[in-house]
Amino acid sequence: MKEIVVLSGKGGTGKTTFLGALAFLAENKVLADCDVDAADLHLLLAPRPRGENEFRSGVKARVIPDQCSGCGMCEELCQFDAAKMGDEVAFIDPLACEGCGVCAHFCPEDAIALDENHCGTWFISDTDYGPLVHAQLFAGEENSGKLVSFVKTKARELAEEIGADYVLVDGAPGIGCPVIASLSNTDAILAVTEPTQSGWHDLERVLDLAVHFKIQAFVCLNKWDLNPEMAAELEASCKKRNVELLGRIPFDPSVVTSQLNGVPVVGHDEGPAAAAIREVWEKLRTRVAV
Repeated sequence: MKEIVVLSGKGGTGKTTFLGALAFLAENKVLADCDVDAADLHLLLAPRPRGENEFRSGVKARVIPDQCSGCGMCEELCQFDAAKMGDEVAFIDPLACEGCGVCAHFCPEDAIALDENHCGTWFISDTDYGPLVHAQLFAGEENSGKLVSFVKTKARELAEEIGADYVLVDGAPGIGCPVIASLSNTDAILAVTEPTQSGWHDLERVLDLAVHFKIQAFVCLNKWDLNPEMAAELEASCKKRNVELLGRIPFDPSVVTSQLNGVPVVGHDEGPAAAAIREVWEKLRTRVAV
């Protein structure tokens, strides 16, 4: 079993569109959406969840009113302005609470409990292209890296259970904690970029990350014909780094049409973008042989 993570370094390069195309092209695979802060792969693949599961991580403080004497110590000690005094007893603002536990530790009445925090949901779903493991972190919650690790673990367990050849992962944009978490035990990175200055800059960051973690990386240049000069410079930069450019995908309005129809572009159209994506997948699967 091989695991391939599709990254971009920035949003809007076509990473999720490309992963959706791979979902159509690859056989015997499990899909995972590790962009848990802004998951959108489900918009393209129309998953049918087998059930909804709670994700819990960290703690939130909660006042036990019957034990609170209203001394105000928690309000004085809280560095996040989460603990406040009411008319007679204290209360905790759950949106401001960081779960540090200082209030509970110093409360003279033991009137503050630390409850496990329900901060998201995760799903195993069926799609027309194979099983999908995905999740959604609630607004304002942290621990996205931990949820990404959880999603990846569930995806690998499912892949082992059904004997899948691939785990295809849609990573988060950027190079932060969710991206780093998505790279654990990964066999290869496919970086999707675009011929813009910001696309080039953020591709460099992704490739630096691949070098740091000693992961084989490949590049796919999307909408290259919108700026051929920048595309040539970006390709030269990849060559200088000894990173293989697997393909150049032209701008193609049919990609938008397929998105609006909720179908991966390779399943909707045989235009230039679909043909280029098929070529990239053929190269990628030979480079990352099962």
